[in-house]
Amino acid sequence: MTKITAAITAVAGYVPEFILSNTELEKMVPTTSQWIEERTGIKERRILKGEGLGTSDMCVPAVELLLKKRGISALDIDMIIVGTVTPDFVFPATSNVICDKIGAVNAWGFDLAGGCSSFLYALATGSQFIETGKYKKVIVVGGDKMSSIMDYTDRSTCIIFGDGAGAVLLEPDTEGLGLIDSILKVDGSGRKYLHQKAGGSVKPPSHESIDAKEHYVFQDGQPVFKRAVVCMAEVSAEIMEKNKLKSEDVAWLVPHQANKRIIDATAHRMGLPQEKVMLNIQKYGNTTSATIPLCLWDYEKQMKKGDNIIISTFGAGFTWGAIYLKWAYNS
Repeated sequence: MTKITAAITAVAGYVPEFILSNTELEKMVPTTSQWIEERTGIKERRILKGEGLGTSDMCVPAVELLLKKRGISALDIDMIIVGTVTPDFVFPATSNVICDKIGAVNAWGFDLAGGCSSFLYALATGSQFIETGKYKKVIVVGGDKMSSIMDYTDRSTCIIFGDGAGAVLLEPDTEGLGLIDSILKVDGSGRKYLHQKAGGSVKPPSHESIDAKEHYVFQDGQPVFKRAVVCMAEVSAEIMEKNKLKSEDVAWLVPHQANKRIIDATAHRMGLPQEKVMLNIQKYGNTTSATIPLCLWDYEKQMKKGDNIIISTFGAGFTWGAIYLKWAYNS
């Protein structure tokens, strides 16, 4: 029996028009453009402006572009999985909202929250529905409106995050292309270093929680940075060793865009030169669930059919992991 793998057959993205530069942030918090760029690698980030706009309003144009590029209809889609930590609503799922907005009446789906690892987790999950033969077309979306949970008086967080969305289409492949292997990990004890204090069932919204600014991102930077450097680098090396890949065998590293220094450490551990590392943190910042699909979108024309790709991420929770896939098409 021929083995079925889940291959990425199209990729698309969307970022808002409004640009929040480091120079503008200098006017908002005690920092400098040079300090931000040296510490993070970020020069600017995109922010979704407009009353009543949420994460789905970035995901929908990304998905619509994806369908157009592939030449298919929303009616052809079996399933949409959305990786996000900033859903439109607590419920219903943003996936449901997207299905309605694009007219995907034959699809079902759900949201998956894994911090900055949400898209990676969703990609590994979506691939299972293709590999079993259950579905033929699964869309995996990563999108976050991080500005909606950002305190723009907190220098430790507001300089890092931006808004955006990206999407990939998964389809069956029998050539040995697509998702080959994944290593997914979690350590819930890390939640104390990076989380949103209020808004969940443990601490529902109240006047007190709002006044205390507990609905914004809280991050204890140093423990997060130290753990991210180790975990992203080690899991990337682990998936290479598991699949007997040497550095020269890897065409691209697609790292989560959280911090340039973390990305550099991961590439160094893998033995990869900078020209094999996808990087767009300088123009988008950390878009959380969207960083990986946005990288694939930006670099799509540079990838070739059969390229060995390593995707690596680290996020709140702590969550982290790596995926090894073979690129399935030439642009």
